[in-house]
Amino acid sequence: MGRLFGTDGVRGLANGAVTAELALDLGVAAARVLAAGQDGHRPRAVIGRDTRVSGEFLGAAVAAGLASAGVDVRDVGVLPTPGVAYLTSTTDVDFGVVISASHNPMQDNGIKFLARGGVKLDDAVEDAIEDLLGGEWERPTHEGVGRLSRDRGQAAGAYVEHLMASIGADEDHKPLAGLRIAVDCANGAASDVGPAALRAAGADVVVINASPDGHNINAACGSNHPEQLQAVVVASEADFGVAFDGDADRCIAVDHGGSLVDGDQIMGVLALALQEEGALPDDTLVVTVMSNLGLLLAMRDAGIRTVQTAVGDRYVLEEMRAGGYGLGGEQSGHIVLSRHATTGDGVLTALQLAARVQATGRKLADLAGVVERLPQTLVNVRGVDKSRAATDEELLAAVARAEATLGETGRVLLRPSGTEPLVRVMVEAATQQQADAVAESLATVVRERLAL
Repeated sequence: MGRLFGTDGVRGLANGAVTAELALDLGVAAARVLAAGQDGHRPRAVIGRDTRVSGEFLGAAVAAGLASAGVDVRDVGVLPTPGVAYLTSTTDVDFGVVISASHNPMQDNGIKFLARGGVKLDDAVEDAIEDLLGGEWERPTHEGVGRLSRDRGQAAGAYVEHLMASIGADEDHKPLAGLRIAVDCANGAASDVGPAALRAAGADVVVINASPDGHNINAACGSNHPEQLQAVVVASEADFGVAFDGDADRCIAVDHGGSLVDGDQIMGVLALALQEEGALPDDTLVVTVMSNLGLLLAMRDAGIRTVQTAVGDRYVLEEMRAGGYGLGGEQSGHIVLSRHATTGDGVLTALQLAARVQATGRKLADLAGVVERLPQTLVNVRGVDKSRAATDEELLAAVARAEATLGETGRVLLRPSGTEPLVRVMVEAATQQQADAVAESLATVVRERLAL
């Protein structure tokens, strides 16, 4: 049996791999690890979720496990992952829990834990939780059991105020006044707080996909499917648009002409803004190996160093904490601004991007143009044994041949997904035609060599 925790908690088919029984057991095990050694107070946790219907029973099961192990639980209902992280870092709780599968389809769900301070757990802590699953333990009784309280407004309000403060907005100061911004909420966790924060900062907001029904999260909308947003930006004559994913830890953008502005370009815009302010520690940006070479070249030309990590926002966060860096993220739109947040925050990113557009008086297309992306093709190969991607000799030989063909004008990245049952093939090349051809050729080898 493989490791239960992936790159972003425990994730899989809701009521398939991720059951109420597992959620209950994880709650108990997490309480025993994360609440251990508390002196003089009953352990406390905050729990939030996205809009998936399965989040209701999974959240209830986790909360039950925590309370049965003596933890008082504050259930904040639907709130973005970074909102739960914010509450975990600013309120008197020992850890946080998020029930979400982020950008995955509606049928999936996940459970992730945040340590005190709102940061993701180290691998060793996750392993300790996993080791305790199903084990014998001493159950508290009488006054020892935990209590459950429900918060359906105060937490969201505090989070929106935090977001507004990040750009100096309040009741008397509306820094985004005059901007029209289209927002795709993916029928997810930011359906209320995302538009609310932008409006509170003064923007005229055009909202789509903010009517979650438990089943429509990420369904042909949001950051993974921006086509609706592209059309709405143009039709509404918006200055630009932003799209979140299901738990709103991602943000991508669309310029006034309907062209996509991805996470790499957003990072380029924000890095230059922070550099101008003298607020980019060590003039360094942290990115993953998936970031486009065009971003690296643009940052080099601006005198900004880039540090690359493995794919996954947890690795970006680890590098940022280790080096004391202020900005990092992924091409997918996970962007971390460490002076305001402990994790990727899509709504925060949207506000910061809007503030930069407003402050410069320039179009987003102009600002994003600093990053000239090399042609890049990404193919997701499903239905294969991703565990053999790094060891199959014929596949590795095919990758080596492709790299030799591309030379210094491109690169190949082959990696198993940390959250889904697939292998990703990414190719950058001098032309789109070459990138497409090499990517499809390698995807064929992956299908043949890693077939189940």
